[in-house]
Amino acid sequence: MSSEDDDANADEEIPKHGLQGPHPDERPHPTGRRNSQGIRIDPEVEAEHHPRRAVISALVEDEPGVLSRVSGLVSRRQFNIESLTVGPTTVDGHSRLTMVVEEPDPGIDQIEKQLAKLKPVIAVGELDDDMVRTELVLLKVEGEEPDKVHAVTDMYEGKTLDAGPRTITVQLTGDEQKIDDAVDAFRQFGIIEIARTGQTALARGDKATVPGEEPGTSGEPTTPANYDD
Repeated sequence: MSSEDDDANADEEIPKHGLQGPHPDERPHPTGRRNSQGIRIDPEVEAEHHPRRAVISALVEDEPGVLSRVSGLVSRRQFNIESLTVGPTTVDGHSRLTMVVEEPDPGIDQIEKQLAKLKPVIAVGELDDDMVRTELVLLKVEGEEPDKVHAVTDMYEGKTLDAGPRTITVQLTGDEQKIDDAVDAFRQFGIIEIARTGQTALARGDKATVPGEEPGTSGEPTTPANYDD
């Protein structure tokens, strides 16, 4: 075979761009777009699933910064947190975190998976619709009509915490609809300040609120099976 034939065969075997494999234009490319943080967004998630509200409960170890780590993880992925509460449990050194989110089902699933990967998180899960839930609100209103303020407070089974010549502060507890209705009723007096906790919740009956928890005991919660990526 002549040297000219060898050169011709070499040209056929070596791609024009000088590298083995397909040309960059021929390689598959991800179809999702990225948000401002560079995180890829699955277009199928956005196109086929409608957002819904979900209440997620997690048992966490009491470590410095655990709340900021949880909220930071969720916010970095641009999930919508409506409320976030945290408080002690029956186990020393553990806290219960309750988060209300509004996302499509795949997004809610991702929140649970990502939370489960955090070291301080012992167990996490979404609560059923028949959960027991409530929230607390403090309202400071103008005190020019104290009798009417007290009447509205009694109507919503509230409690007067402070009453002065210029302001009245009341406490209300209940489900979200009751709190919303009460806030609307107090607007007629002029709301000066408001502090609202957001929802906290437990599973109904003897069902565990999160996987691995032992309701009614103070034993160490077990660590649930790892989530798949």
